[in-house]
Amino acid sequence: MPNAANSTVPAANGNAAAQSAARGRDLRPLRWLLGFLRPYRAAVAGAVVALTVAAGTVLALGRGLASLIDRGFSTGDAALVDHAVLLLFGVTVVLAVASFARVQLVSWVGERVVADLRRVLFDHVVRLSPAYFEATRTGETLSRLMTDTSLVQTVIGPAASTALRNLLLSLGGLGLLVATSPRLTGLVLTVVPVVIGVILMFGRRVRRLSRLAQDRLAEVSGFAEEALGAIRTVQAFAHEALDSRRFTEHLDASVRAVMKQALARSFLVSAIILLVFGAVSVILWLGGHDVLQGRLSPGELSAFVFYAVVVASSAGALTEVVADLQRAAGAMDRLMQLLAMKPEIAAPATPVPLPRPTQGAIRFDHVRFYYPTRPDRPALDGFDLTVRPGETLAIVGPSGAGKTTVFQLLLRFYDPEAGSLSLDGVDLRQAAPADLRARIGLVPQDPVIFAADAAENIRYGRPDASDAEVRAAAEAAHAVEFLDRLPRGFATPLGERGVKLSAGQRQRLAIARAVLRDPALLLLDEATSALDAESEHLVQEALERLRRGRTTLVIAHRLATVLNADRIAVMEAGRIVAQGSHADLIREGGLYARLAALQFKPPEEPSPAAAR
Repeated sequence: MPNAANSTVPAANGNAAAQSAARGRDLRPLRWLLGFLRPYRAAVAGAVVALTVAAGTVLALGRGLASLIDRGFSTGDAALVDHAVLLLFGVTVVLAVASFARVQLVSWVGERVVADLRRVLFDHVVRLSPAYFEATRTGETLSRLMTDTSLVQTVIGPAASTALRNLLLSLGGLGLLVATSPRLTGLVLTVVPVVIGVILMFGRRVRRLSRLAQDRLAEVSGFAEEALGAIRTVQAFAHEALDSRRFTEHLDASVRAVMKQALARSFLVSAIILLVFGAVSVILWLGGHDVLQGRLSPGELSAFVFYAVVVASSAGALTEVVADLQRAAGAMDRLMQLLAMKPEIAAPATPVPLPRPTQGAIRFDHVRFYYPTRPDRPALDGFDLTVRPGETLAIVGPSGAGKTTVFQLLLRFYDPEAGSLSLDGVDLRQAAPADLRARIGLVPQDPVIFAADAAENIRYGRPDASDAEVRAAAEAAHAVEFLDRLPRGFATPLGERGVKLSAGQRQRLAIARAVLRDPALLLLDEATSALDAESEHLVQEALERLRRGRTTLVIAHRLATVLNADRIAVMEAGRIVAQGSHADLIREGGLYARLAALQFKPPEEPSPAAAR
């Protein structure tokens, strides 16, 4: 049975969903951020100090207000009024400075932590096996990398700062309320359990709906990324209107999810405001009667009202923070799921070093392999192949025979389900993938060209290569002629996916990349398929020079391109059904002879009737 459970593919079963829902009921995923905060302990400590000073100055304003009313206005002493106002202004200056320091430090820490988090996520994602990307849209991964981390930033930055500030204000305000009027404070405290209950009840729903909204947004991003990445195909098939409608459907689903989350959050905030400020109104009524009866001075009542407003506004702000924390916890849950995915392909604890210099001897021994997304049909089944060092082997066969899969296993993008695959006698599962791939040069059928300049695209084969070596590789691939004609030559940016180059030019650039790499094992997957006759002749000459002294595997549909191979292997249904030279395989008949008959069949002469 194939191993269908791939560790890089996100779990979608009921148990995984239940576990995710259980994690969604609390804020524990946010604890993981503590490790990212450690390098910035000093800045965090400074922000906490500034925040504490700011909260203390706000509370001091209440005492200053009471003093201004009781000792200034009530006595009619102008000097006392002047002194109280100056004191209040001084406290305000301290509050402004402390607030400035708090915002600056919190913003800096938030940006640095999110940058670190994104770097860790990117480092992890680029090491995941291809099976992950088969099952997950790139847009969804980008949504986690950018959107979810932005939500997490609200916790590290504004949310955490606001939460701590308002917590200090609430606790300090309650203490001063007790000192001013224990009786009225008791009324304030009766509201607290109700507020907490409302937060717990609505907070869980906000968290659940927030996660749903983030998932819908990831679907929007995934669809848009896929459509824009294939814009030529979209336009060639006049699919703009249909794809716009589908994008709108995804967008509407995202908006509906966000609005449900906003509705729950609105209920939460409204309920808290109603409870808190309703209680403040009652306190004002009772406190006014206490002043009339002499139990409180006007200044004390003013201070009590001030502290009650501070506590009420702080409690309201805390509810907003709880909603932000719920959303950020949902985002962090998704990020943790991504980081929990382990690459299927990884270096063993003690990798076996590959021989140096690499000879290039390849052996497939009864290999069976299933793609994770197609576990019901083997891509290779009982596949046996031996390639001698320095040999050029052509692999031919109909589409779906498994030719490209041979390259995928040689690059160790996947491991076989059964059998073994070795290079120079070392089982690839015992070697480090990076060590293996450093010895391989690949020219794919559809080469990837980055938006960097031409020189950097070629240098991708060997990052430490000099400009002279880059130019020499381009000359070997007959790419200099068109690169020198670009506006800035080798320094010309090529646009996303190499949009400024023709298909043939992109392929020659990929060949230059392989030339610069100077690999021991060369893999050519239809390397000349996009070239015209003249360019193909030039590139074939370059490839002939590149193949000398190294093992080369060539995938070809056009048999004319592999007539000079040392050996041709014919594949069908994941197996090798014949091997030999072109002449030998023609004599044997079978699949190769049929393919050759179709490709080398001379054009029919038009009949006299057709000519007329």
